[in-house]
Amino acid sequence: MKKITKILLSEKEMPRQWYNIQADMPNKPLPPLHPVTREPIGPDALAAVFPMELIKQEVSQERYIDIPEEVVDLYRMYRPSPLYRAYNLEKKLGTKSRIYYKYEGGNYSGSHKANTAIAQAYYNKQEGIKRITTETGAGQWGSAMSFACQHFGLELLVFMVRVSYDSKPGRKIMMNSYNAKVVPSPSTMTEAGRKVLEADPDSPGSLGIAISEAMEIAIQDPYTKYSLGSVLNHVILHQTIIGQEALLQMEKADDYPDVVIGCFGGGSNFSGIAFPFLREKLLNGKNVRLLTVEPASCPKLTKGKFMYDFGDSAGMTPLLPMYTLGHNFIPEKIHAGGLRYHGAGVLVSQLLKDGFIEAKAKLQRECFEAGVLFSRTEGILPAPESNYAIAAALDEARKSDIEGVPRTILFNLSGHGHMDISAYEKYFEGNLPDHEMTEAEVEEAIAKIKLPD
Repeated sequence: MKKITKILLSEKEMPRQWYNIQADMPNKPLPPLHPVTREPIGPDALAAVFPMELIKQEVSQERYIDIPEEVVDLYRMYRPSPLYRAYNLEKKLGTKSRIYYKYEGGNYSGSHKANTAIAQAYYNKQEGIKRITTETGAGQWGSAMSFACQHFGLELLVFMVRVSYDSKPGRKIMMNSYNAKVVPSPSTMTEAGRKVLEADPDSPGSLGIAISEAMEIAIQDPYTKYSLGSVLNHVILHQTIIGQEALLQMEKADDYPDVVIGCFGGGSNFSGIAFPFLREKLLNGKNVRLLTVEPASCPKLTKGKFMYDFGDSAGMTPLLPMYTLGHNFIPEKIHAGGLRYHGAGVLVSQLLKDGFIEAKAKLQRECFEAGVLFSRTEGILPAPESNYAIAAALDEARKSDIEGVPRTILFNLSGHGHMDISAYEKYFEGNLPDHEMTEAEVEEAIAKIKLPD
């Protein structure tokens, strides 16, 4: 039997619709609430920060939503993305399991973030918006949005979490090259940023703080809108092209995964690959586990509380039903900057609560060890975020061998680590710290949640 290492789709096979998991969820998510009245809010309440077409997608119950042709045209630059069988990794492990990975790092941004950046920039352009504000953690999202905005003729202001701004200058330069303005967050540009700096002048920042700053600027100008790179329903919707392609590619490989894995920050990366497979489980009875992996230093899914909380630090977003560590929580300075978010997306939170997906937490050094092993066998240097998915895939393979039951493992390799060399340098120097939140630390973080009366 011939070894097929790389499973490709033709351009004609690229999906022309995004998949909306809301159509098939047995229990629909609780509604977002107004932070003052605590009443459910409608689409109009979001109009100050998002274009109406994205708001419609946010609340849609349709199973499939057509991808606009202008978006498809840009997708063709890098999609369909390849699916690989990791034969060299399997050989190194000595496993009898089959390991596949969907590689999303082969586009201009180096990560999966381009899939929604292009769509969001397009819809903003269609509505006559002139400028977009956004946040970015490690910089993948900011890079993706920078090119998309440049393509559609939009200005972009990016608030980059300070710890990443300082440690990943290459990402800032990349965004500048695409004509975006990049500001370290917390900043003195906004009231939200100034309050954080008054309390802690050396604050490393967080995605929650950066979101507050970006939203504050957006609501001041009717021709400026805000864009989010994860968490929200419409963002997850756009990412499902990953899983839809993977379904077709697994069919070409004459195989089907027993477990689908993705790392977890806000939910877009995991959901993008997992939700189409979850559809097959819900509608067609396919037996597959959906596993997401988060940092032990930011364990909202594994140790957080399911409750209504803000999506940002300043309390500017509606109250969302989510697993959270508290909107004021500042995670440790791990190098997987895209995973340093206090809460989980509403859809993932509800599905975890209902037992349709699983979550686990991993320590930073073990994940970098897995990433280095992967790079030495498969030739791709993974993004620090993707290392968490790789580590979980190795766990699954080793567990399968111990149990004597070979399994098919699929994970999302969400991006490359070419801009994260400093993190790997610290790993090789033995200077990469581990931190695992204790139950007491989690309780303390949740106790600090202050919601309006």
